[in-house]
Amino acid sequence: MNPSAPPRPITIAILAMGGEGGGVLADWLVDLAEHSGYIAQTTSVPGVAQRTGATNYYVELFPKSGSRANAPMPVLGLTPVPGDVDIVIASELMEGGRAVQRGLVTPDKTTFIVSTNRVYAMTEKIALADGRADSTALLEGCRTAAKRLIAADMAQLAEATGSVISAALFGALAGSKALPMQRTAFEAAIHRGGVGVKASIAAFGAGFAAAEGEIAPTKAAAPPAAPSSALSPLMAEADAYAEPARGIIRVGIERLVDYQDIAYARDYLARLKPIAETDKKYGGGSGHLLAETARELALGMAYEDTVRVAELKIRPSRFERVRHEVQAADGQIVEIAEFLHPRVEEIADTLPASLGRRLLNSGFPRRLVERFTKSGRVVKTSTIRGFLLLYAIAALKPTRRRSLRFAHEQKFLSEWLRTVATTAASDIALATEIATTRTLVKGYSDTHERGRARYDTLMQMLPQIMTTADPAATLAGLRKAALADDTGTALAAAIKDVRALPQAAE
Repeated sequence: MNPSAPPRPITIAILAMGGEGGGVLADWLVDLAEHSGYIAQTTSVPGVAQRTGATNYYVELFPKSGSRANAPMPVLGLTPVPGDVDIVIASELMEGGRAVQRGLVTPDKTTFIVSTNRVYAMTEKIALADGRADSTALLEGCRTAAKRLIAADMAQLAEATGSVISAALFGALAGSKALPMQRTAFEAAIHRGGVGVKASIAAFGAGFAAAEGEIAPTKAAAPPAAPSSALSPLMAEADAYAEPARGIIRVGIERLVDYQDIAYARDYLARLKPIAETDKKYGGGSGHLLAETARELALGMAYEDTVRVAELKIRPSRFERVRHEVQAADGQIVEIAEFLHPRVEEIADTLPASLGRRLLNSGFPRRLVERFTKSGRVVKTSTIRGFLLLYAIAALKPTRRRSLRFAHEQKFLSEWLRTVATTAASDIALATEIATTRTLVKGYSDTHERGRARYDTLMQMLPQIMTTADPAATLAGLRKAALADDTGTALAAAIKDVRALPQAAE
């Protein structure tokens, strides 16, 4: 550093989401600076992160010794300037990516402190397929953009110490040595804050250790629970298969027992046996067909209906999770409102098959039900009345096998499995893609109907797909197009392209 150069402020940008204590972190920084001979200024700009409220905090620190040597007093900035930020702190990996995108992180000067945990954006959650951003690519982009990167799961460190992520990030900042203050000065700022000091100091220490590359304390992972005696025979049958199918089948068994009962999981294994034999005969021992079919069959058999939705919403684990997410204190009352909008089709699907068909084909009864359901309902499961209403719906679980929706789903799955097995005899790769294509059918209501329509469209095109040079790749491309948007524009364009392809030589 040139000693004759005029002093300049230390610039710090903090990108945090609601409830993470970004404002507290900024306040600690200001307190730290003012007790260390600096003039400090902080500003904040609220925004939206497509997940929860996001706020960008900006802090500038200017040495008092430098300000006395200058007249008038220094004027500090209100917002970070791209290319001129010394330290950037991001409370989540996507927020780190946003900082890079905005040009706040530069390889010539920026110390970049990033928590590697993910809070998925709305665009990631609503994607028809796996819409998650590649965390590895995000982290590598952060590494390339910064002069120095400090990355660790600060959210996990905070949770393990019973604190919030801001304290762990503050510790990582201290451990980075990017500021000239000693660790004791950072800890003193936390003590002067006077709130949650013990837990904050613990999280601070974990973040400090992470920045220095040490092993920070985390909660030990709980060992997997042993299967119950009733599940043991089913798990033993699953273990007879090789990977990658074995692990998928075990998870499928657990899912279906939770969804319905042990007998339903036995049905699952019985349906997989012919596919396993087909895979062994035509698949060359790869097991890919069995693995894909096992995954999609478990998902298809555990379809979402009104009974499942009601059951999940009143589970004790859900109430505990909500209390944890809103950080409710012991004894604090939390109200939970469920926004439900069942259509007459969902109601008919829940009824016994014959009665459900009558309702759908009726005149006045159907219009009467539609009249009472068109506006939807708000049900507070935190009240006795609301809880009992959903409890009554969930109690219909033993009758699910007689419902109209069950009959429809079982027929669909049987046809799908038959198509997979028949195709495997001539093209195992295409059969594997057909197994995967069932993923289009998911959710309930309009989402389910839209996915089923697209699946049916692709199955109707199978004869033409089989005439292309690479049928499996052709179907995979159509499936990806079907998942690209809600409107079907991408699928329509892809279908047009396939129909224009020359047929493969026979």
